[in-house]
Amino acid sequence: MYANNVSAVDLENEMSGHVDIPRLRKGKVGGFFWSTYVRCPSLEEEGRNFVGPSWRVRDTLEQIDVSKLLIEKYPDTFKLALTSQDIKNAIVEGKIASLLGVEGGHQLGNSIAVLRQYHALGVRYVTLTHACHNAFADSCGYDPGIIPRHNGLSPLGRSLIDEMNRLGVLVDLSHTSDATATQALHHSKAPVIWSHSSARAVHDVPRNVPDSVLELIGTKEGKRDAVVMVNFAPYFVAEPGNASVLTVADHVDHIANVAGKEHVGLGSDFDGIGEVPAGLEDVSKYPSLIAELYRRGWSRYELAGLTGANLLRVLRGAERVAEELQAAGTSPVFDLYKKRPDFPKTEL
Repeated sequence: MYANNVSAVDLENEMSGHVDIPRLRKGKVGGFFWSTYVRCPSLEEEGRNFVGPSWRVRDTLEQIDVSKLLIEKYPDTFKLALTSQDIKNAIVEGKIASLLGVEGGHQLGNSIAVLRQYHALGVRYVTLTHACHNAFADSCGYDPGIIPRHNGLSPLGRSLIDEMNRLGVLVDLSHTSDATATQALHHSKAPVIWSHSSARAVHDVPRNVPDSVLELIGTKEGKRDAVVMVNFAPYFVAEPGNASVLTVADHVDHIANVAGKEHVGLGSDFDGIGEVPAGLEDVSKYPSLIAELYRRGWSRYELAGLTGANLLRVLRGAERVAEELQAAGTSPVFDLYKKRPDFPKTEL
């Protein structure tokens, strides 16, 4: 809408979408991820082996630029957060903690080196896939029946997770196939997130997390720490015309019942969805969901976890793993995508 011209954006007045400063304040939002998303390339652009130049890295850098400039434009409202402690500091100062995420491995140009540069710019989560497969992993797509390319993670995808763990970048499993999610949960040394996914047992669409995966999450031996942040998109929440604050609460409750209340969060996808549930029309409406869950018996402590503490725990866990790996002298990952045509085929 604005051709990346930040000077033309007025967040202090009502925007056409779901998010602006007055509504963020009304919704009592303390922090959120700015999703630096660009769409999947077409097969014609990228080719079957993901090696065609598609401008996705350039476009992602522009979205990072837009996000950081908007954060800088409103210093009394937003504060860039790079760590879990930064989030706490921002909230103490009465500001909205602003984290950066990249929503799809297709935005890395099949390059682990690009991940390092995104991290240096402030990115703290990367979604392994969007609605398309990439060189790292398989996506769940939008509709059932997408044909896998790697049957989960590729070898390069495992190396990507290794480097994300070393850097402290959260592994995000929204949009991934069930096989990708399961393998990533087992491979990652650090806790992971689903940045915006709901429960498949409540509404059966591929983008939601099945119980077979939710059952792998937990703090007991053999399980993996994670947080599933519930998506509000009506298509993922309920049958057409039925999405409401009540059905979103159903997804929160189900994930909590299977994985535990300490493993669920909120990942609305506001300004990333075309439609909204009744009663959750924009960011000002978060208190309606909290009130509904309180009515259902959630305690204040449990709601504090849902609205932030669970994510903070997982982020701190990823930071701790990164500190341990770096202290142990773990080297950066230099694996290259073997189908790239621009490198000699000899081993270095």
